[in-house]
Amino acid sequence: MVLSMTGFGRSEDTYEGKKIVVELKSLNSKSLDLNLRVPARYKEKEFDIRKILGDKILRGKVDCYINVETIEDNNDVKINKELVTSYMNELKSITADGPDFEYLKMAIRFPEALSTKPDELHEEEWIFLKNKIEDALNRFSDFRKTEGETLHHELAKNIQNIGMNLERIIPFEEIRLTNVKERYQKTLSEFENIDETRFYQELAYYTEKLDISEEKVRLAQHLKYYTEVMETEDFCGKKLGFIAQEIGREINTLGSKANHAEIQKMVVMMKDDLEKIKEQTLNIL
Repeated sequence: MVLSMTGFGRSEDTYEGKKIVVELKSLNSKSLDLNLRVPARYKEKEFDIRKILGDKILRGKVDCYINVETIEDNNDVKINKELVTSYMNELKSITADGPDFEYLKMAIRFPEALSTKPDELHEEEWIFLKNKIEDALNRFSDFRKTEGETLHHELAKNIQNIGMNLERIIPFEEIRLTNVKERYQKTLSEFENIDETRFYQELAYYTEKLDISEEKVRLAQHLKYYTEVMETEDFCGKKLGFIAQEIGREINTLGSKANHAEIQKMVVMMKDDLEKIKEQTLNIL
């Protein structure tokens, strides 16, 4: 199955007056390049979050954003009244010229005048967050599958195009060799005392150098193998990239041996489809 490295997944829910959002985005990359941004509240779980994501995503340049937003009033602030009163009395003992609210404004800024309720991460909230991460991952995987189906369709079409152009070369092969023989014979007929044995030896050698039958067979095999891997193997992006390189080598050799205008046209069209294949293969997981 072809899976795209391009992916997107988002999950959000509320937990005890907090809106928790998990968002995943990815593009292609040779390995897993994970950029994780979590609020301070979940910093202690960063390693666990990375492991959860790494086990499922495998490859790609991935951005994961986890955001927490308080959506309900939650008064966790406590004023230490006795301490604030003590601060105010001390300030008044220095100078008693100001109104009480001025002393209060100064006292409230002193150490421990205000205290907040410890914001600890409890196991229940961590389990809730993990479920949201898993939900985002499931949506992310579905996106990759959908994109992968599109990639599969495009790749199959391009592989088929190369195969069709390979078949179109066949009618021009014999014409090409016949033209070469006639051109050699015409040129040599202008000379006297030609060693015919040596002539045919040279012609056979040159004909063998122009022969493209092996390249055609290998190219057809590579096209077939590419299709088999694409349809039967998981996480096959790197392997398909190697096969595409081999396809390119055979097409280049065909072009260098072609010595025929129509065959050269077919080679150019094959190269065009191959470039599309290489570009699309880079985005396969």
